[in-house]
Amino acid sequence: MREAAAVVVGAVGVVVVVVVIIDVDAAAAALIVVVVIVVVVSVKVVVVVVVVVIVVVVVVVVVVVVVVVVVVSAAVVIAVVVGQ
Repeated sequence: MREAAAVVVGAVGVVVVVVVIIDVDAAAAALIVVVVIVVVVSVKVVVVVVVVVIVVVVVVVVVVVVVVVVVVSAAVVIAVVVGQ
């Protein structure tokens, strides 16, 4: 049950991060993932939980990378425009 609690807390953390970074739609999707994780944990299918957590982490990393790339490219465009 400790693992289950840790997974749920981690998943809720992911939802909070998604809400802060992106928007409500993504948060709803993440919330569905959390519900799935809770259901799976209660059924005690640990392998599936691990896979789901890995997928969530990968998605969050991809989103963060995309956000960083967008911000950096926007900064570069602004710098070029201001430079001219």
